[in-house]
Amino acid sequence: MKLTYLGHSVVMIEEGKFKGIIDPFIKGNNNEVKLDDLVNITHIFVTHGHGDHLGDTVEIAKKNNSLIIANHEIVSYLNKFNVNTHAMHIGGKTKFDFGTVKMTNALHGSGISVGNDMIYGGNPCGFVIEVNGKKIYHAGDTGLTYDMKLLQSENVDVAFIPIGGNFTMDINDAVLAVDFIKPKKVVPIHYNTFDLIKADPIEFKKKVGQTETIILNINQSMGI
Repeated sequence: MKLTYLGHSVVMIEEGKFKGIIDPFIKGNNNEVKLDDLVNITHIFVTHGHGDHLGDTVEIAKKNNSLIIANHEIVSYLNKFNVNTHAMHIGGKTKFDFGTVKMTNALHGSGISVGNDMIYGGNPCGFVIEVNGKKIYHAGDTGLTYDMKLLQSENVDVAFIPIGGNFTMDINDAVLAVDFIKPKKVVPIHYNTFDLIKADPIEFKKKVGQTETIILNINQSMGI
């Protein structure tokens, strides 16, 4: 399995014919990736409705005929764009042709900006995505929650955890989250995109205990 970090909270998962992307905020994400670079995207996962996570979902889905997996409210909003969708909600687990997806709790907001208005975007979430026996946990935007202890039983192979503070967990809370979840590996995300979420991933790595911490540069990949 190949995992690629595309900056902010954007993560791509590739395994065989499955090519999924989580929170595809591409335009304005300070990386060199262009929408035309994203080809054969089979699935799009959206953790919540904020623009830096919902991002370029519609355009990518239309170009690739992707299936969008998100909460019911976001799916209801996206359906007007004539895209393929699958609605879930917190605690739900569903089998797909590539494996399974479980939607987990997150403490955040999920409003969708439409012009000068903001509409209800349901509950924010994270995802546990299992493909070929490997489990990826993407926390989405969230504060520290004691519910993360429940994820220890998932035996997560790689966890993607926000560390930027202000809108999400900061480094110290993220370290506690790793201790709760106990993944085999952890990758910090959602930092340094904007001034308000500046954080030092090296500091995070030093504070994490026995879990292997991997700092991925933008557009860098890792295998598991």
